Amino acid sequence: METLLKILYQPYKWLVVVPFMILNTLILGSICIAVAIVFSQDAADVLAVTWSRLSCIIAPLKVNISGKKNYKPFKSYVVVANHQSMADIPALHGFMGLRIKWVIKQELRRIPVFGAACHYLGCIFVDRSNHDAAVKSIDRARQQLSNKSSVLFFAEGTRSRDRQVMPFKKGAFVFAMETGLPILPVTIKNTADVLPSDTLDLTPGTVDIVVHRPVHISPYHQTHLPALAEQTRQTIASAMPASTAR
Repeated sequence: METLLKILYQPYKWLVVVPFMILNTLILGSICIAVAIVFSQDAADVLAVTWSRLSCIIAPLKVNISGKKNYKPFKSYVVVANHQSMADIPALHGFMGLRIKWVIKQELRRIPVFGAACHYLGCIFVDRSNHDAAVKSIDRARQQLSNKSSVLFFAEGTRSRDRQVMPFKKGAFVFAMETGLPILPVTIKNTADVLPSDTLDLTPGTVDIVVHRPVHISPYHQTHLPALAEQTRQTIASAMPASTAR
């Protein structure tokens, strides 16, 4: 039955979902740019949330969030999440209720409208091939961050291709220490089934997001960052299926 449903879904995907996503990005992305220029990044974030929710509705993807008691909407956090799929982005941005500024790779800046919209939303573009330039980009973002914005790091540095939670890089934890913001660990589940990495094999499904208790950075010292990164990784991995947590 699952195979049959997947076959039947293909015409809908190519005739409805893909054209809608292109138009959704072009229209809302353009409006987002204008609103950010005239008003502010935070004002434009409403459009980014709308884009995300519409993307999930048309797919369709159902998003469940557990652990809502562990954070407050519109408070600032350094959100640290695992990363398995491009579907992670609309699921997180559309339903968590945070004003998220993404740390994303420099190459995404080149995508027409989408790249410019990300820029005006205050996303942080990093050159993963140039460590010094990446550090400078994150430092500039730290100085411009509003008191209602959260910065999201996919701490593995790239998408996991085998569904394992890979070792975390320390950038998110350095950023948290320098800003004094709490770390908010987040586990994203099932997006590798919905949209496998490096494919367009989109399938309707349910995305589960588990928000863990925040970790306050103040008791820690620079020398504690590797242990803190591993502790956070283990927290996130603990909510994954046993076959993928390691």
